[in-house]
Parts: sequence; C-alpha cells; structure tokens
Amino acid sequence: MKKEFIAYDGQELTIEWYFTERGKCESLSYFKSLPINRKRKIAYMLEVLSNTGKIFNKEKFRHEGNQIYVIKASEDRFFCFFFRGAKAIVTNAYEKKSAKMPVREKQKALNAKVDYIKRVKGGTYYD
Repeated sequence: MKKEFIAYDGQELTIEWYFTERGKCESLSYFKSLPINRKRKIAYMLEVLSNTGKIFNKEKFRHEGNQIYVIKASEDRFFCFFFRGAKAIVTNAYEKKSAKMPVREKQKALNAKVDYIKRVKGGTYYD
C-alpha cells in the first residue's frame, strides 16, 4: 500500500495524514468515506490552515490541551498537532454526535502524537 502522507501542501504548513506502524490511517479513511459536500468543507479548512498556519475562527479550530487541536467542519472533527519543520499531522477523526468530545478520541490523538514523534526520531516513519 502506497502511503498518501500529504493532505495539503500550502504556503505556511504541510499537512500530513498520520499512519500507524501497520500502515493504517484512520483520518484519511474517514475523510474518504465522507460525502462530497462534507469533504469539501474539511478540504477547505485544511487549505486555510496550510496557507495561513492557523484558522482564526475558534469555532472551527480549537486547542484541546496537550498541544492537540481539533478542526471542526460541520459535524466532522479532525484532530491534529503541529510538528517541527512547519508540519501539522492529522491523527484521527470522528462525527460529532453529542455536545461533549469523546475522551477516547483525544486520547487517540495523544497516542498518535507520541508514536509519530518516536518513529520520526527513530527514522522509521517515512519508510
């Protein structure tokens, strides 16, 4: 399986999809499963983030603590973190069904961040 790391390469940031060691990419799979109108919304948000380095609307882009951010496009939520070299890594996504964010979704993002940093430092992430 060829890994499609880059989600968007803009003027300020390169946005990448996070892949597990086994090659699974939850956020990209979720994105591909969306209907076209919802894909357009998240693609636009990724483009803005990539070209400006930030989404200034706190309703659409929010810091959730522990250097984890969430991109909100209608009912879809995409977690990400920033990494050196002007990168944002999109870790996981889910469809909002309640007012509170599921704790397990943020934990997935934190686990992905730790794994990504470990594998990048070890030189095994971009094989």
